[in-house]
Amino acid sequence: MNDRERARPGKVLLTGWFSFRDGEATAGDVLALRRVEEVLRASGTSYDVAWSPGFLPDALHLDQVRPADYTHLVFVCGPLHGPQIEELHRRFAHCVRIAVGTSVIDPGDAATTGFHRVLARDAPGSAPSEDLAARAPTVPARPVVGVILTHGQQEYGEQRRHGEVADRVTRWLAGKDCARLELDTRLDTRDWHLSATPAQVQSVLARLDLVVTDRLHGLVLALRVGTPVLAVDPVAGGAKVTAQARACGWPALLSAGQLDERRLERWWDWCLTSGRVAARQVRDAFRDGRVPDGADRLMDVLAPRAAAG
Repeated sequence: MNDRERARPGKVLLTGWFSFRDGEATAGDVLALRRVEEVLRASGTSYDVAWSPGFLPDALHLDQVRPADYTHLVFVCGPLHGPQIEELHRRFAHCVRIAVGTSVIDPGDAATTGFHRVLARDAPGSAPSEDLAARAPTVPARPVVGVILTHGQQEYGEQRRHGEVADRVTRWLAGKDCARLELDTRLDTRDWHLSATPAQVQSVLARLDLVVTDRLHGLVLALRVGTPVLAVDPVAGGAKVTAQARACGWPALLSAGQLDERRLERWWDWCLTSGRVAARQVRDAFRDGRVPDGADRLMDVLAPRAAAG
């Protein structure tokens, strides 16, 4: 390493595949970035992060950066290959360029040789090191939310509000700090995306913090395992989701005409607090069979016919 490389950095620009306009941000890459930021902050080193405009539209983007403002460029995580990285070398030719936590595919590739130093996580002929994401700062857990929506149910004709409900709910959920899982109650023994048995569906629902659904069985199956539900009836005037919520004594229900952020937030907060206990109470009531259902009454209907025969 020459004197230029040993000099204390002035200002560092942190980049990665998450910086390129046509790149992508992955959870691993961003956690690796957080690990590097942690080290730079601890050392008192000034830095900026360049983000893809497709991922963070309001952040600093590569095409807004003035290369002369930086003494060092650090490329974080991901594979070293391709014209995007080679362009970084040309644009920031005056900077000390360092790659950290990266995969080296071809040591002779211009994307690799353009760096003054490569602190690789894996490279031909070298022992691998832990990925930077492994020691990234710990973050608080976020609610895990299952989302079960239907776009069908043509039988309701002009009363259908399914598209409108799905659009409003998903746009609202996109702004929530939670882990979202798109789920389906449909079963399929050939499509690995779908569960093959009810037990598989219930195993997923039991591990969630909350379910958001406009499906009757999204409501019932979640409550069966004691998971709170924010239910929306997608039929104007209310239909089977409303009826089932009433039958189950479940209060967290909105009609298609009530979908505003205030109501959604209210029931979201309730489901993640008091609703946890309420959902377990409904689950226990199901198990105890406290309220007769159609199957209980079936024999009353069948018995007279059997006698008549």
